[in-house]
Amino acid sequence: METASFIVSVSEEEIRRERQKARELRLSQWWKRRCSSGLCYYCGKKVSPRSLTMDHIVPIVRGGKSTRGNVVPACKECNTAKKHKLLMEWENYTKS
Repeated sequence: METASFIVSVSEEEIRRERQKARELRLSQWWKRRCSSGLCYYCGKKVSPRSLTMDHIVPIVRGGKSTRGNVVPACKECNTAKKHKLLMEWENYTKS
């Protein structure tokens, strides 16, 4: 299957602004409840809720925003491996 990739020009200022929004979102009760199960969104592995990281489904550098609909809890391993991939690129990567 061929994946469509797109290049989005995101300024350093936009990246900085979205990262600040992500920091604020991590402090919210919504995020704390989202992590309370301790489940990684990608692999389903159960880990300590405190060890879950916030991952942007559409990465900030690819035009994603720090909104509830675009962030998920992920274990460190999945978040590190996903890097700046889009969800469809990540799914192809995990199938390989």
